Amino acid sequence: MTERIRIEELIADLRSGTLDVRRAATAKLGASGKEAVEPLIAVMQTGDSDLRWYAANALVLIGSPAIDPLLTAMRGTDEIDLRRYAAAALAEIGEPAIEPLIDIIARAERDLMPFAVMALCRIGEPAVEPLLRLMESPDPDTQERAALILWRMGEPGAGPLAEALKVKDR
Repeated sequence: MTERIRIEELIADLRSGTLDVRRAATAKLGASGKEAVEPLIAVMQTGDSDLRWYAANALVLIGSPAIDPLLTAMRGTDEIDLRRYAAAALAEIGEPAIEPLIDIIARAERDLMPFAVMALCRIGEPAVEPLLRLMESPDPDTQERAALILWRMGEPGAGPLAEALKVKDR
């Protein structure tokens, strides 16, 4: 059996399997690596909430190779639910997703910024330093966006934000 056929069968299990079958398929798809990314993105684009959840979890298991395709999928749709699931997956992927998410903030991609903010806040402390660097941008709007994200982040971001603002005022 080819890898492509195996992935198609696992995706079929996501669509119609029992809870245990879906969980097992998610784990196997996650272990499949890059080969499974595009089929999982396709599931997220056409699936219901349950399917999106399982596909997003498999993409989290795949990790870094899923980041750019998730961002491309987010840019290619107006569908809020798909963007939410993709942002949640990026948040769970964690540190490798920080710089691409920061780039969304820096470039002021209005349609994606709320989702990038959500993901960065969920990532938490590892996103603090990149956001503090973003506050050093010469663009006041970019500085403000970074500061607001740090503030919104709560505990991990508020203290460093306060310190950065003290230093800036000196």
